[in-house]
Amino acid sequence: MKCLKLLTTGLLSLLISISSHAQTPSDQLIIGMSMNNLLSLDPAAATGLDVVSINANLYDTLIELDVDNPAQVNPGLAESWEISDDGRTITFKIRSGVQFHSGEPLTAKDVAWSLQRVLKLNLALATTWKTYGFTADNVEQYMRATDDHTFVLELPEATDPQLVVYTLGSSPSAFILDRKTVLEHQEDGDLGHQWLTSNAAGSGAFILNRWRAKELLLMSRNDYYWREPSQLRRVIMRHMNESQSLRLMMERGDIDVAYGMSVPDIEAMRKTANVDIQAVQRGTMYYAAVSMKDPKYAKQKVREAIRSLIDYRGINKSVMQDYGVFHQRPVKLGLEATLPEPGYQLDVEKAKKLLAEAGYPNGFKTSIRVLSETPFINIATNIQSTLAQAGIDASIITGTGNQVYGAMRDRDFEIIVGRGGGGIEPHPYSSLRSLVYNPDNRDEAKLTNFQGWRTGFYSPEINQLIENALVEKDADKQLSMYRDVQRLYDEKVGAIFPISQMVNTVALRSDVQHYRVHPAATTRLREVSKQR
Repeated sequence: MKCLKLLTTGLLSLLISISSHAQTPSDQLIIGMSMNNLLSLDPAAATGLDVVSINANLYDTLIELDVDNPAQVNPGLAESWEISDDGRTITFKIRSGVQFHSGEPLTAKDVAWSLQRVLKLNLALATTWKTYGFTADNVEQYMRATDDHTFVLELPEATDPQLVVYTLGSSPSAFILDRKTVLEHQEDGDLGHQWLTSNAAGSGAFILNRWRAKELLLMSRNDYYWREPSQLRRVIMRHMNESQSLRLMMERGDIDVAYGMSVPDIEAMRKTANVDIQAVQRGTMYYAAVSMKDPKYAKQKVREAIRSLIDYRGINKSVMQDYGVFHQRPVKLGLEATLPEPGYQLDVEKAKKLLAEAGYPNGFKTSIRVLSETPFINIATNIQSTLAQAGIDASIITGTGNQVYGAMRDRDFEIIVGRGGGGIEPHPYSSLRSLVYNPDNRDEAKLTNFQGWRTGFYSPEINQLIENALVEKDADKQLSMYRDVQRLYDEKVGAIFPISQMVNTVALRSDVQHYRVHPAATTRLREVSKQR
C-alpha cells in the first residue's frame, strides 16, 4: 500500500510537470476527455461508452470483436470455442498462463463467477443476459466451469448463438474479474460492488493506480501481461470539459488524445500540423424520447405531433457534424435489415392538427431533460424552439449523467434528449433490444437497460416479432421480420425518435501510432506507441 501511494504521488507530480512542457513523455499517453458520465468502474454496473474504453484496458474478455470488421470474432482469454449443433451450448477453452494483476491465476472458474455475478447483482447490465433467459436463480446451472480451462455457456432459451458470442465480445458486463480479490472486499453480500466502483481487479494490459472522479484516472503497464506488454509505461486520463481547453492543449502538445471537442475546434484541428482526426461510426443513436408513463405522451397523436416537431435535417446540418450522421431508424446503418429512412421532417401545421385532435389545441407545458454538454444541449434547445412553434412550452432541465439518465431509468421524465441503443453487436437484434423491445412494462420489472422499458413503450406484437426473428433459421425470413418490426414501430409511433447515428471523432497527435478507435468502444491501448 505504501508503494502504491508513492507511485500515485509520483504520477501526480509528473502530471503537473507535463502541463509546463510542449511534448508529453514518449512512454506515456495523456488523454483529455469528459468524465461527467463516469460513475462506476464495476463491470456489472458500468453503463456508458467512456467506462467501456477504460475497462477494456484493465480487464480482458473471452473474445474480441475485430476493430476493422466487428463481425469478425478474435480469440481473447478463450483460445477457441465451439457451438453445438443445436445452437444451445457454447464451450470455451480458456488459455493457460494468464494471471490477474494480483498475481492470482485466471481460470474458467473466474470466468463463470464474473458472468454469474452480473445476474446475481441484477443491475442495469443484467438486462441483456435476461433476454437470453438467464436469471439469478439459473445462472450457475447454465454458466459453469467444468474444469480450470473449460467454460460452458448453455442457453436456457433458443436464441441466435452468434449474437451471444458478439455480446461476450462487446458488452461492458463481459469483462472477467479476479474472483478471489473481489470477494476479499465484499461488504454485506454485495459481491464487491462497492469496492469495484472505484477499484479494479482484472488481467488487462494496464493496472489501475487511481481514479479521482471528475479529475483524473491513472493506469500503469502490466509488465506480466499474457500478451506482449505495452510499450506505454503509463496512461493518464484527464477530466476536461471545455473544448477550447482540449484544443489548446492538443496544439501545445500537452495531451496526446482528445475526446469530446466541439465541431469548430475539431475543424480547426483538421488544419493543425501534427494532429490527426479519427472518425468512427457507432451503432449508438442520438434521440429525443418521451415517457408514455405521462398521460399526454401515452396518446399516439401527441407522440406523432412531437415526431413532426423535430427538425431532423436542420439538427444534423447545424449541430451533428463530427458527432453523428442523419438516421431515423432504430436499426443502425450498414445492416441489410435496416430500412431506408422514413423521411420524417419538421411539419408544424401537421403537428398543430394532431395536438388539437388529441385535445391540446393550445399546446401544453412540458420539460426536456438533457446533459449540459455538446451536442446534447444543442439538440435540446433546437427542439425547444420547434416545439414552441406548435404551442408547446418546454423548459430545459440540465444535469449530470446520473441525474438525466437516472430520471429515465426511474421512468420519471417527460422528454429527454439522450444517446443510447446499443447496436454494438453487428446484428439488428442488438439495436431493437435496446431501443424497442420491452417484454415486461411493469415498474417492478426494472428492465433499466432497455430504453423501450424506460419510455414505457409496450407492444406485445412487436415483442413477439422480435423474439420470433431471433430464432428464425431461414435468413430471408429473418430479414423480412426485422424489417417488419421497423414498419410497425413507425405505425405505432414509438416513444423514441432517432435523430442521428453516433460518430466518435477523436483528435490525436500524429506521433501516436496504432491508436484505433473501436466501433464497440472497446478501444485497447496495448499496441499504442509514439514514433519520435
